[in-house]
Amino acid sequence: LPRRWVVERTFGWLVRNRRLARDYERLTVNSEAMIKVAMIRLMTIRLAGQAVRWSNTTEREAARRINAERLIAT
Repeated sequence: LPRRWVVERTFGWLVRNRRLARDYERLTVNSEAMIKVAMIRLMTIRLAGQAVRWSNTTEREAARRINAERLIAT
């Protein structure tokens, strides 16, 4: 069960990329390449230590609420 959550979380990270949110690619090779590009982008942002930029207001609002709940819980 814990491994399943790792996979689900990874899929969540990948879906943040617009091109991976829908099945636009016709060839499997192209889909694999886009997944690699998305993961490279994610890892370079983490290695650079940059803050995550949210792509839309819904995600930003969700992150704000989670942070507020954490502060209240502590």
